[in-house]
Amino acid sequence: MPQLFPLIRRLAPWFAALLMLAGLTPAHADSLPPAGPTHIRAALAAERAGHPGETITLALVMQPARDWHGYWSNPGDAGLPPTLDWTLPKGASAGAMQFPVPQTLLIAGLMNHVYAHDFAILIPFTLPRDAQPGATLPISAKAQWLACSATICVPEDAVLSTTVTVAPPSVATPVDPRFADWRAALPAPLDQPAHFAATATGYRLAIPFPASATITAPHVFLGTDGVIDYAAPQAFSRNGDTLVIDLARAKTPSGQNPNGLPGVLSLGTDAKGHDLGGISFAAQPGAVPAPGTPIGGATKVPAFSWALLGWAVIGALAGGLVLNVMPCVFPILSLKALALARGNSHHAHLEALAYTAGVMLACLALGGVMLALRAAGGEVGWAFQLQDPGVVAVLLLLAVAITLNFAGLYELPGLSLSGGAPGKGGLWGAFGTGLLAAFVATPCTGPFMAAAMGAALVLPTLAALAVFGALGLGLALPFLAIGFIPPLRRVLPRPGAWMVWFRRAMAVPMALTVLALVWLAWRLGGSAYTFAALALSGALLMLLALIGGAQTKGRRAATWAVPASIVLVLLAAGGAPRLARAERHDDASLIGATPFSEGALAAARAAHRPVFAYFTADWCLTCKVNENVAIETAATADAFRKAGVVVLVGDWTRRDPAISRFLGSVGAAGVPLYLWYPADGDAQKLPQVLTTSALTALTTTGRHPQ
Repeated sequence: MPQLFPLIRRLAPWFAALLMLAGLTPAHADSLPPAGPTHIRAALAAERAGHPGETITLALVMQPARDWHGYWSNPGDAGLPPTLDWTLPKGASAGAMQFPVPQTLLIAGLMNHVYAHDFAILIPFTLPRDAQPGATLPISAKAQWLACSATICVPEDAVLSTTVTVAPPSVATPVDPRFADWRAALPAPLDQPAHFAATATGYRLAIPFPASATITAPHVFLGTDGVIDYAAPQAFSRNGDTLVIDLARAKTPSGQNPNGLPGVLSLGTDAKGHDLGGISFAAQPGAVPAPGTPIGGATKVPAFSWALLGWAVIGALAGGLVLNVMPCVFPILSLKALALARGNSHHAHLEALAYTAGVMLACLALGGVMLALRAAGGEVGWAFQLQDPGVVAVLLLLAVAITLNFAGLYELPGLSLSGGAPGKGGLWGAFGTGLLAAFVATPCTGPFMAAAMGAALVLPTLAALAVFGALGLGLALPFLAIGFIPPLRRVLPRPGAWMVWFRRAMAVPMALTVLALVWLAWRLGGSAYTFAALALSGALLMLLALIGGAQTKGRRAATWAVPASIVLVLLAAGGAPRLARAERHDDASLIGATPFSEGALAAARAAHRPVFAYFTADWCLTCKVNENVAIETAATADAFRKAGVVVLVGDWTRRDPAISRFLGSVGAAGVPLYLWYPADGDAQKLPQVLTTSALTALTTTGRHPQ
């Protein structure tokens, strides 16, 4: 008899619908809709055209009417999940359905796992290997689902169809932009093992989760039916960096204790009601800690770890120090240091403090904006500003202005070799130079910074700002030391005519920075946007030439130069981005990298294949160095090919909510990020500086050499 209960529970909605249709519930008979799928509209969509043998993504798009809902893969106490009966071309295949994070709906004591809003179920689709380029592949599926309101359930079905065009291997295929949001709605995969153990009343889950991360109204949705009592309260508590969940056993268990518990942890919503998403896990039997601090309905911000904050501050300090050797910062630091050597001690102290204040203020501002955007529900990470075409256009103008200053076209206060005066003008110049140095130096997380920026995402706001302040202090530390330690200034070469030639030489790395920003503009916004940014740069060049001429003749140029400069900046920030259009850039890959998606990662893991997943951006210097010297090399490609490694690349050049969310789920605030998944084992986070030998060693030992 116990085995009959799940069957009866599944059939209950169907019996209710039949009773209503038979007239046994006259109160609702008149409101019944006509036959056909009228309560949930369904459609099938393809993400893009595909190449022969390639796997792309299809979407089953479901749009419930108001006050109606559909169901998750495990619908809970009542309901049915959607099903698809495919009709595909010969040689094509469709993978498992990937569901977004569901909601709970309690009706008459029955807990349902539902979607009361528009949602999309994603399905991997593999084209036939022998598909002919130019052909159009017809795809259809007999879809069945259950549409329910609070009082009635109606079984619905439809034959859905779409087509996929077969593109030649070398032809780029445009992407349906809706898929980015649909992917972002999927639960992020947990990159650490989760465990469970049987208790006297049910099961206890242990899910790795940072102790400092805020979680509100969590809920566990198990993918296995008949294991837990869905309507029973779920007890959540924290034990260090582990989330402990006690789940009540089902009233009529389906059998013996399960071998695994796959599911989704919903993180609830933030203070403004924005959905925080969820984490998918596959818990295995193992040791589970005792419950810790309970998590109530009104979750307080948990106490953070002083040790975590300490290490984060040290990492940020060291990371900021390393940023000084970047080609866009080193020339600024060098010229400021030489100018500082010409002044007296009092002058040096004041300029060093002003420069440090500018650097730290810029880092605190960038960090504060990032934290505010994340608190408002935005999926952003460190260096988010480089994903905005307006910011890149303004940075291009700044780099052009600095390059022309170094080349001697005009004089810019704060970057003058004369060192300025110890008065307010010199201090404001040093402060502005600090702002500029920090702004152009922080687009990429380098060595020591990854863990620090990742920790900042889970620390309380004030502690996170302390980490960003430490990053600014590290960036300003060399200049601060030169300003306050006279022996360091005496080590610097004596002032002389050579300094003019040195300044001209420093224009070269800044000019290379200009070229890099032009390339980034093309990658980020396309040809029209790049042309507009170059036109504004040309206008700036002419303006600066006029300013330089006026300065040579001893005339004041601020009255007309400042307004003209502001106009150019406003055009760069607001005008040029209107022309930005995403253009596909299919770069040849020696290692056969394909675009990252959580579905592709899950498919490779399910096939027990090793995976190398790396996350990069065109504005990340460390990323590009690693790709050129370690990743995209013949030795790495040969080792990966022999080991059957699946290589997935996440391009974060443009803002991508799905990638931002995945980075956050693994404790990363930015790029580069390198993950190695053995064929059967837990993920390993690799260092941010890679070598070919270290990558090839992964294919033999399965671990990165320490």
